[in-house]
Amino acid sequence: MRNKSSSVHRWNNMDYDILVKIFMSLNVMDLISVVSQVCSSWRSACCDPILWKKLDLCIQISDSCIYAPLQSDAWSYSVSNNNRLMNILKTTSNLSQGNVTCLIFNFFEYVEDEHLVYAAKRNRNLKRLALPIWSRLTVSGMRKAFKYWKGLESLTVPDFKSPMKLMKAIGTNCKNFSELKLTCNLNLDYANAIVKYVPKLKVLSLRATIVFNKETLICILDGLKHLEVLNICHCEFVFRDTTFSTTLCQELDKTIIEKGSRLREFLACQTNSCSICQSLKHYEFEKVRREDEVISLAL
Repeated sequence: MRNKSSSVHRWNNMDYDILVKIFMSLNVMDLISVVSQVCSSWRSACCDPILWKKLDLCIQISDSCIYAPLQSDAWSYSVSNNNRLMNILKTTSNLSQGNVTCLIFNFFEYVEDEHLVYAAKRNRNLKRLALPIWSRLTVSGMRKAFKYWKGLESLTVPDFKSPMKLMKAIGTNCKNFSELKLTCNLNLDYANAIVKYVPKLKVLSLRATIVFNKETLICILDGLKHLEVLNICHCEFVFRDTTFSTTLCQELDKTIIEKGSRLREFLACQTNSCSICQSLKHYEFEKVRREDEVISLAL
């Protein structure tokens, strides 16, 4: 008993600043499932704001009561997975104490309204959000969440079946919103929604997406008067001519090049020599989301 008591005493007496520096090298799952439960002083150090500026839930840990899903579990729903994600959000919220400014959901997680709204209520200082592939998030849930994220500046978003309502929710609530990355196809309706509801957008990345019709990009380039950076690297373009025949290409129209060249940064790749374009069909979706030629949008 004496040795055990002495050991606990040593753990408790470790220097706070040293503990924080050590914990900075650990991932979020280590912090919430192991380190924070060692002793009171370690838990206190786990609450340091410097550890919680960025909450990345993409860590993959199996055989754990709290984990993020592996790719093999992608898009699968179960009550147990639902509860595990909520446990993660509750535990990280208790430790982070509202200091999270960047939240990255696991790309393969099945997020529901209750998860997003809970995260919004507990992390109201959020400036950057990266959402997973979704099929259970509703317009109502998105509206409720964005009401708490008044300071949101940046969003990475896959496909959403109501882009007009999504952009409206952002434009209504997030007055500082300036950066958007889409990892879904872009058509003219989506472009019009962006122009209408987030007209002050400064940075837009369409990296590795499919863009329908030349008019879609023209709408973006002409309509977003504050746009400074546009990334269309690794995109495919589906254009229709006057006979309504469809053409799939990777070459840019001269009009688009001319309009894009007026921006501070207009990022496009040389398709003939681009290794990513050539292997895009085999490229991992998660890499498409995490990587970006625009540094501020890379996760």
